[in-house]
Amino acid sequence: MSERLSAVIAILSVTAAVVLVALNVLARLGAIILALIGLIGCVTACWYAVSRRGVVRLVAMVIAVVALAVLVTGLVLAVIKLWLVALVVLLAFVSVLCARHALRRTPKALRSQQQAAVKQAAVKQAAVKPAAGDTAVRDSGGSAPHQAAPTAVLIMNLKSGGGKAEHFALADECRVRGIEPVILRPGDDLIGLAEGAIAGGAEVIGMAGGDGSQAAVASVAARLGVPHVCVPAGTRNHFALDLGLDRDDVVGALDAFADGVESRIDLATVNGRTFVNNCSLGLYAKVVQSPQYRDAKVKTAADLLPDLLGPDATPLDLRFEGPTGGRFETAHLILVSNDPYQLAHPGGRGTREHLDKGLLGIVMVQVTDAADARRFMMLELAGQVRRFPGWREWTQARFEVDSAGPVEVGVDGEALVLEPPLVFESQPDALRVWLPRSALRLSPAARAVRVLTRSTAADLVSVAAGADPSE
Repeated sequence: MSERLSAVIAILSVTAAVVLVALNVLARLGAIILALIGLIGCVTACWYAVSRRGVVRLVAMVIAVVALAVLVTGLVLAVIKLWLVALVVLLAFVSVLCARHALRRTPKALRSQQQAAVKQAAVKQAAVKPAAGDTAVRDSGGSAPHQAAPTAVLIMNLKSGGGKAEHFALADECRVRGIEPVILRPGDDLIGLAEGAIAGGAEVIGMAGGDGSQAAVASVAARLGVPHVCVPAGTRNHFALDLGLDRDDVVGALDAFADGVESRIDLATVNGRTFVNNCSLGLYAKVVQSPQYRDAKVKTAADLLPDLLGPDATPLDLRFEGPTGGRFETAHLILVSNDPYQLAHPGGRGTREHLDKGLLGIVMVQVTDAADARRFMMLELAGQVRRFPGWREWTQARFEVDSAGPVEVGVDGEALVLEPPLVFESQPDALRVWLPRSALRLSPAARAVRVLTRSTAADLVSVAAGADPSE
């Protein structure tokens, strides 16, 4: 009965939120149309600004500024009331909470609960089983000394992430926990350091640094069969985010050495080189190859994009097979990821729901002109990017890109040039990763509740009508 009531409240709440927004739109339709015109004009002008040079670029920039002013004016005239925004947010929040309760016994929810139970069992096992080499005895109260195995090693890049390792005194924190800190010095071979640490007896190895460094150490850990610990001491730490780690708690990630909550996750390779997140080919990869990019990102992009997007641009030589077997000869962007990203729904967008599917996520985008750019932007804002004609998204275990010459690639944020053909392969369950107990949260994509999806809405209506949610 409580689930049926929750389903009814969830449906009514989200319906009320939609009605309030619709009424507000109708009352201020002129202002909203003005803002929409400004947005479309700004997007179109910006396309010409980045794809042309000289007078055309200058005129486009002036138009973009004017269109931006029109957009702002439209938003101001719309007079969006704060109390209305707060009420809509509250109704949406109530709908999500009620939907969670109403659908807690659906087959999908029960599968998630089973997965959580497996993780909880791993936690209990780690709580009673000392980490490898840890001979400490737990006290009568059941708590464990904050002690990791003496055979644990953490390699750290002191300069990564603006010096996070030094800021949080990670070396000292490691020594307190019985972890051997290994400092990566300029000119050191990171893979060689990891191999040497394991050859010297390390039974678990970690990396405090960015995603590129995580991938290098993870490749060694996977090859030699030892657990890997990710310490988010880089700039963006996308890998840590998808593992469920708190990226702001750098020191807390060290608890993984003692907690030892183990998961098996996938790795991926391009021409034998391991990556944990993604590889990008096309516009972004070409721009970041420039030596000036690090010091002047905007200027470098402005200088290079006309040659890549303008009417006289030579199509990028990137040849590959699409999801239905069709052959493509070029693309503005190709993104190959270690397991697919959630790119369509607002909840958890840009993160991965799973890291254990044994598949590559592949996205390609082809934007031909200003009209295409405008359409792409509008569909992106509407959360309907998959309807863009130049968008393709699919998964497979192996993917190949050919070219007549060397190909610029961004591998986990690092600019590389690789010889074709580029062969991408998934390595299912390749890496044993240790996590702290605090990381048993799911990634943002996995945590997202998509109340307005067709399947969820159908389940809610069914429960509200009196059906047993478990059937």
